[in-house]
Amino acid sequence: MGRGKGTLALLLVSAGAAPSFADPIEDKAAICSACHGENGIPNDKAIPIIWGQNEGYIYIELRDMKKGARKNDQMAPIVENLERDDMMALAAYFAAKPWPNLDQPRAAPADANHFAVMANSGQCGACHQSGFKGAGTQPRLAGQTYEYLLKTMLDFRSGARANNDWMTSLLKTFSEDDIKQMARVLAGL
Repeated sequence: MGRGKGTLALLLVSAGAAPSFADPIEDKAAICSACHGENGIPNDKAIPIIWGQNEGYIYIELRDMKKGARKNDQMAPIVENLERDDMMALAAYFAAKPWPNLDQPRAAPADANHFAVMANSGQCGACHQSGFKGAGTQPRLAGQTYEYLLKTMLDFRSGARANNDWMTSLLKTFSEDDIKQMARVLAGL
């Protein structure tokens, strides 16, 4: 997270500016934009793109962060006061936005071919769907930043991200180099 805007979001939350149920959705979303970007492009490449992400997935991640099943120090003070209706409204708001094009480089053909073999063996397409754009409660991976994808997959692999046992078990079957290659290919889709 970029220190300036991320720190601003945390200061807003700690000063009592966390979104409340009475705030219009745009006000709640403005706090999110401090880190996730005003145009859908995060200020730090390790922060996920949420514009155009699947609505069900956004909701579940917010819910998991609020319950503590998904640990995130920056998000914890933001989600603590959100009610279910707030989380659902935010999920719908961001899902309706267009997915930003980061113009990330496409993977070399050899990397893409190796990725296809790994994705097939892991049955990644069964959840993340055609083109790795996800659906419903499954996240879009195509076009996320390399840095976010790599961190997330390595966190699942190590167990640091513990809100999906299936992903933890699956990613333990791949080497760190395999995961880096997956992140490169997915970022360029």
